Amino acid sequence: MNAPRDRASVIEDGFAGLQRWGLRIVLIAAGVFVIGWTVGRLWVIIFPAVLAIIVTTVLQPGATWLRRHRVPSTLAALMVMLGFLLAVIGVIAILTPQVAGQAPELARSASEGLQRVRDWLTNGPLGLSDGQITRAIGAIQDKLRESAAAISSGIFSTLGAATSAVVNLVLVLMLTLYFVKDGHKFLPWVTKLGGQRAGEHTAELLSRTWNTLGGFIRTQTLVALIDAVAIGVGLTIIGVPLAIPLAVITFIGAYIPILGALISGILSILVTLVTNSPHDALFAALLVLAIQQLEGNVISPWLQGKNLNLHAAVVLLGVTLGGSLWGITGAFLAVPTTATLAEVCRYVNERITEATRSPEPAPDAAPGLA
Repeated sequence: MNAPRDRASVIEDGFAGLQRWGLRIVLIAAGVFVIGWTVGRLWVIIFPAVLAIIVTTVLQPGATWLRRHRVPSTLAALMVMLGFLLAVIGVIAILTPQVAGQAPELARSASEGLQRVRDWLTNGPLGLSDGQITRAIGAIQDKLRESAAAISSGIFSTLGAATSAVVNLVLVLMLTLYFVKDGHKFLPWVTKLGGQRAGEHTAELLSRTWNTLGGFIRTQTLVALIDAVAIGVGLTIIGVPLAIPLAVITFIGAYIPILGALISGILSILVTLVTNSPHDALFAALLVLAIQQLEGNVISPWLQGKNLNLHAAVVLLGVTLGGSLWGITGAFLAVPTTATLAEVCRYVNERITEATRSPEPAPDAAPGLA
């Protein structure tokens, strides 16, 4: 019979385990810090590359279809890029005059709508004190000013880091053209370079990540378009004169999950309150609420399916973290980054499960042959 272990040795083993894991955590944190520092230093080239990859996920299926019909890779890439540019230029040419011309009115209406809400809270049934309302609105305005400053500085520091926004735009377009043209050659090259083990694992992981990212971008674009059209048509029926700018803001806000829809919805209600009436603002609120509920509970889950498989809390935390660290750029890239990391974790978990699986028992020998 084995003698019971001394308590001191059990405690010592526990502290030894904590020491090992503490050292590992410190090393992992140091590695993450080095990676973050490196990304920060190389952001001037990483950001255009990331944008080019996102655009490529949208254009690659068209180029692949053309290549399958024996169109040369270079010609297929040029055709897809030209079609994409013409579509973007056409949309900008149609919407810019209306949006730019109504932007000051949109800002004024939103500010006046916020003031009307303040008056209702002060003089209405709630009877809140003017000091409470002033402090709350002041905090919101300060936060908006901070966000606007962060957005402006983030945009100009990101797009102007190389030399100018034009240079970065050209760089993104050129990288997109190269990715669309030669992207299909990358995974075979990785497999050959890394060998049978590392190469195949890396290629499989990159392929899954690419499919997840591409599916997310295409589906999110479709969801954003549905939301923008539905809200724009609804506001037009109500009679809101700024329906088109609000629809454009809704489309852009859809790329920032949860927070983007919330902000664009509140803006639509405030503008309707000023340009129309409280009665129409109530209809606008019901419209925004119904469309967002339909999109969040029916359209988006149906279109996304199991493409991302991310809990809403994870998405919200990712958007909050990305926005607090890197402003609007971080909020925009938060969900694709989180989805990519989740895909990496799933693949690693699959490999761990496969490695720890018990071997299949050998089949019994046939009767009479033992």
